[in-house]
Amino acid sequence: MYKIKILLTLAVLFSGLAFSQEYHVAKTGDDDNPGSASKPFKTISKAAEVAMPGSVITVHAGVYRERINPPRGGTSDDNRIVYRAAEGEEVIIKGSEVIDNWKRFKGSVWKAVIPNAFFGDYNPYNEKVRGDWFRDYGRVHHTGEVYLNGISLFEVPRIEQVLNPKPLEKTQLKKQSTYTWYCESDKNNTYLYANFHQKNPNKEQVEINVRKACFYPDKTDVNYITVRGFTMRQAATQWAPPTAEQVGLIGTNWSKGWIIEDNVISDSKCTGITLGKDRASGHNLATKDSTVAGVTHYNRLITKVLKEPFNWSKENIGSHIVRNNTIYNCEQAGICGSMGCAFSTIANNHIYDIWTKRQFGGAEISGIKFHGPVDAVIKNNRIHNARKGMWLDWMTQGTRVSGNLLYNNYSEDIFVEVNHGPFLIDNNLLLSNSVAILDGSSGGAYINNLVKGKIIIVQQSRSTPWLKPHSTQVYGRTISDNADNRFYNNIFTTVEKKVNDTMPNNWWMNRGTYGLGIYDGYCPMYVNGNVYLKGAKKYPGEKNAVVLPDHDPEIKLEERGDKVFLHLRLPQSIKDMQNEVINTGMLGRVNTSDMRFVAPDGSSLLFNTDYWGESRNKENTWPGPFENPGTGKVVIRVW
Repeated sequence: MYKIKILLTLAVLFSGLAFSQEYHVAKTGDDDNPGSASKPFKTISKAAEVAMPGSVITVHAGVYRERINPPRGGTSDDNRIVYRAAEGEEVIIKGSEVIDNWKRFKGSVWKAVIPNAFFGDYNPYNEKVRGDWFRDYGRVHHTGEVYLNGISLFEVPRIEQVLNPKPLEKTQLKKQSTYTWYCESDKNNTYLYANFHQKNPNKEQVEINVRKACFYPDKTDVNYITVRGFTMRQAATQWAPPTAEQVGLIGTNWSKGWIIEDNVISDSKCTGITLGKDRASGHNLATKDSTVAGVTHYNRLITKVLKEPFNWSKENIGSHIVRNNTIYNCEQAGICGSMGCAFSTIANNHIYDIWTKRQFGGAEISGIKFHGPVDAVIKNNRIHNARKGMWLDWMTQGTRVSGNLLYNNYSEDIFVEVNHGPFLIDNNLLLSNSVAILDGSSGGAYINNLVKGKIIIVQQSRSTPWLKPHSTQVYGRTISDNADNRFYNNIFTTVEKKVNDTMPNNWWMNRGTYGLGIYDGYCPMYVNGNVYLKGAKKYPGEKNAVVLPDHDPEIKLEERGDKVFLHLRLPQSIKDMQNEVINTGMLGRVNTSDMRFVAPDGSSLLFNTDYWGESRNKENTWPGPFENPGTGKVVIRVW
């Protein structure tokens, strides 16, 4: 028996070595080739079929119109399967196909007839966007899309709106919104009608969504995959609420240990990247059974996924790294995830133009939208022109949000909802002309942030879980009380103008306060060392504070190409505040979970570096994200 075990072990080791090789893919290749550098495969999907743990798939320049459905992943962080674009080469993966058989229908409206067989088992022009907490605004939406030279047209529910298009009021893209399309189908064909204005679609590049994703495994537990350096565009993704399978343009589907880095991801009907829930544990539970409250559905779901065969735990699910990606033109979220985002790192991503068409709505629309980001680190991201910048919903425990730049977001920069802490929000720039923080939680620590905008408290009545430290194990459920927060060494100011009143959902205009006055009467609260400018209200009883109601910090962001600069005017008095560098010991324990504010590995934290990672003065640290930026007018590069 002992010898048999040795032989089996050696067989496994040598089989792994045999498959640890590099495969090449090129547009000039052939899937009957061996996939070598001189005889590459033609499709990425073929390379995915043969790749084994340890394999590297190098894809060469070109446009690949396919969906990669990896059948397997790696076995560990050191033995993963790597998909990478060849260095210095542009590799584009598209979920669309070119359509060039348009016929003039009437005036500037053209018609294309497409056999249903063209779409295989997924026809985006029969598939309606739908799901839990989705708002259709009283009309039908399909997961399909039509693109003219890379720019998406606007779907309309009636052909009359193609023949006589009018600009939509709610969209940010009024001129673009007159480029419209409509679809209908029978048992044989799909019919597309589109208004291209002066363009002849057969002489331009017209593409339509065909695939539901660009890179997404059908199976769960496809672990330890790296996806690096691709441009991925144009996918017919479905609405991705926390109670459904969350399919993104690229997504992990209830797996562990993915690295998604250095990619450009755009034009997803709903979401760019999903770190999400599987389908088998339940799909759109609230829509299927409206007799049960949504909070009950999700609480039941959490209980379910903690057990076999779903096994939500640090050992099995999450621990992804999403970094250095550019994500834009998604109508639901740049990145979202329900529980599958736990223990993950989201860093250095540029996320923008989320929900710009505004043809539908719902409760999942944000630059980043997470449920259950246990011990996640969200740092150094740039998020702008989204409905909400960042929305952390349920079980935001042990989570750290640090060094992020948020601006020009329509609704609010950060929404923390029904969490019990501890969670950390430090060294961030919250600079939208709307709401900075929408607080529906307790147990948060806000340290060294620059906060321009209102703080609004949203009182909750939902009982939600708190967990064993650094774990997914549920220890109890309770209602957040909007207190037990820490605010240390922040700078608060007001906005220079109101939000555009013509946009929807501006319910916050007469609620909340600038600064911490909103927390008057909430107990316990721990507040010290903050600066209040231009009318921002001090927390009652705060002893070490600077309050300058007439000082305008003159905040302005300037974009110079890929760089962003912050213009700021700081008062002389803030450098003499004698503020302390905050640490784990000073923050204490949160009431509900009885946890300290510590790192994911349980070690103590010392907030002794600023937004750029520069060391802070231990004797007298500056308030706000920057250590010693100077007083008076300063210009600071922030991206």
